[in-house]
Amino acid sequence: MRLVVAEDSVLLREGLVRLFAELGHDVVAAVGDAPSLVAAVDEHVPDIAVTDVRMPPTHTDDGLRAAVSIRASHPGVGLLVLSQWVEADAARELLSSGRGAVGYLLKDRVQDLATVATALDVIAHGGMMVDPQVIAQVSVGGVGLDRLTGREREVLALMAQGRSNTAIAAQLVVTQGAVEKHIASIFTKLDLATSPDDHRRVLAVLRYLGG
Repeated sequence: MRLVVAEDSVLLREGLVRLFAELGHDVVAAVGDAPSLVAAVDEHVPDIAVTDVRMPPTHTDDGLRAAVSIRASHPGVGLLVLSQWVEADAARELLSSGRGAVGYLLKDRVQDLATVATALDVIAHGGMMVDPQVIAQVSVGGVGLDRLTGREREVLALMAQGRSNTAIAAQLVVTQGAVEKHIASIFTKLDLATSPDDHRRVLAVLRYLGG
């Protein structure tokens, strides 16, 4: 995959470039501020843009604003946001479009190559991956969740973490068929009908996150 990376710390930025190269991806641009991120995406139109939340010029939520802008101007570009802390409001805003192809991870997850590789794969395939610590702090209470069984809520929580059906089955020690039945039931109870324009897995996760 072709990636654009935005991180104001030079050491971390170079580390990310090396990490993505080790995973077999091509970093076409690595920049240190939000305006440069937007410009680099305009120029290269990568598969995925990777950005921090707090970046220059204001060191507040410039990276998030850049990501939202990129989503509007380049809807085909996936987004992976990395943050030092859990920023629930930022996560909700980033995920609120319901289009998928987006991830939100804490930076200490970057040390785990498998997690990063999974995140990029999930995003590249139009899915959503949210750090478990972010999920734990985002209010959970979307419409229809009270209809779900305890097991269905467990499955939905793992879906929010970007887990595949196979991974969910292994985590819960059930068959993949059982997971598929739970997911079908979740879609039904949340009134998420099949549609060529919607990613039901993403919409279910958004409901879980209170979106």
